[in-house]
Amino acid sequence: MKKIKHKTKKAAQKRFKITKSGKIMLRHSHRSHQAHCKTTKQKRQLRHSGQLSSAMAKRHKYTIHR
Repeated sequence: MKKIKHKTKKAAQKRFKITKSGKIMLRHSHRSHQAHCKTTKQKRQLRHSGQLSSAMAKRHKYTIHR
């Protein structure tokens, strides 16, 4: 019997990136909308990419195939 292939979820592919060690990186949200209300510190911390927690990574791993 053939193995079922899973299709990559394109929305997840655009939002997440898998590192070589297998961690899932993402960009922070709330960066551009109403940026004038946010402090400089908030905007500076949102610049850097974040890492998904291990519990969330297990849930999202099957949506991104490489």
